[in-house]
Amino acid sequence: MSGFMRQQQIEKLFDEPPAHYSEEHFRLFREFKDAVNRGEVRAAEPDATSPTGWRVNAWVKKGILLGFQMGVAVDMSVDPLRQPFIDKSTYPVRAVTAADGIRIVPGGSSIRDGSYIGRGVVCMPPMFVNVGAYVGDGTMIDSHALVGSCAQIGRNCHISAGSQIGGVLEPVGAMPVIIEDEVLVGGNSGVYEGTVVKHRAVLGTGTILSRSIPVYDLVRDAVYTAGESLPLVIPQEAIVVPGSRAVSHPVGAKHGLSLQCAVIVKYRDARTDSRIQLEDLLR
Repeated sequence: MSGFMRQQQIEKLFDEPPAHYSEEHFRLFREFKDAVNRGEVRAAEPDATSPTGWRVNAWVKKGILLGFQMGVAVDMSVDPLRQPFIDKSTYPVRAVTAADGIRIVPGGSSIRDGSYIGRGVVCMPPMFVNVGAYVGDGTMIDSHALVGSCAQIGRNCHISAGSQIGGVLEPVGAMPVIIEDEVLVGGNSGVYEGTVVKHRAVLGTGTILSRSIPVYDLVRDAVYTAGESLPLVIPQEAIVVPGSRAVSHPVGAKHGLSLQCAVIVKYRDARTDSRIQLEDLLR
């Protein structure tokens, strides 16, 4: 089936749900989910004509949501008594074999079906990749890290321990979080609400990025915020650290209060590269 025909059928089935789903409907969904697993269709993809460099494929999100509508709750437990797992029948754990070239280190990690995991990806326990996510070749997802639904992670990134990459399924037109190639997300950082982190940026430990948190660029004397219809975009090679800004309201000033922000302190150079390079011996 061509991609265009699949898109038309997925959208029709989502927009006009039948009283009962037939085997043909389930076959269409399985073909769609397999294409997501192979990385052939994505919730968002690069688009040079877009201000952010990315466009949302709303029909893919519709297909993912369709799986929740079609599925029924089933027992997915390895041991129902000691550790029960109940989820929609359409979204089991993603099948992975040694031939896929993915390392999933023992210890409680989980990858949900309907997500793309590239070759050379390393999953340190425990971590979780949700449905619709895309993780590019050579990326490391460290312990206690989350890659949320439909988040797009590029090649050779490092999602450090305790980091949260936010997800989004609804509304279907909303931009998911985008982490481009060779980005380092420091430990205990959080990237949310469709933020786009461009190529080779570095987020220092504990950095939080969202639509409501401004980013102050000390190098370029600029302030980056999300627009009414555009997400927050972090420039390529920016090095971002947590910061704070004084509250101007009289009560805030009286008590010396400050609000959270993020600060770009420099842009990557050779010294930065030598300090943050991934340890090849671990691969």
